[in-house]
Amino acid sequence: MASVFGHGLAAFTISKIVKYNSGKTLLFLAIASAIIPDLDVIAFKFGIPYLHPLGHRGFTHSVVFAILWASVLTYIFGKLQKRVYFIVLFLSTLSHGILDAMTTGGKGIGFFIPFDSSRYFFPWQVIRVSPLGIKKFFSERGMQVIMSELKYIAIPCVIILITLYFLKKENYEH
Repeated sequence: MASVFGHGLAAFTISKIVKYNSGKTLLFLAIASAIIPDLDVIAFKFGIPYLHPLGHRGFTHSVVFAILWASVLTYIFGKLQKRVYFIVLFLSTLSHGILDAMTTGGKGIGFFIPFDSSRYFFPWQVIRVSPLGIKKFFSERGMQVIMSELKYIAIPCVIILITLYFLKKENYEH
């Protein structure tokens, strides 16, 4: 998986693309939505194997989960801006599986669970897979993850955010 930092930055960027001045609630929900799919690691504690549809990188990484999760949060929090909330939360949740499908480890992403239990990776697996656990993350391997996320997540996100800033600035001046 990409780290919590990479997932959070992707969601932050998505929230700014869809609605440049997104409120704190939407921003918080977007970042949380990008991280929440990895709660599926709890399945290991219950003896659910990795490749089970409810296992790691399974249902919580699927398009169906992203739709359901975004729908529930939009219903609860998106009273005035339902469309914006749904789009930001759906894309933020889905971004988790997309980034994980670009990592160098694991057994693939169950994008189409519950309809298809197959696991998929993208052809370009350039993001170093993040180790599970805080202690392992603060190691040489964790530094390799941070460097690959800097290159493949942070720099593109910063370029997008800077571009948005200047586009918005230009629109305000005209």
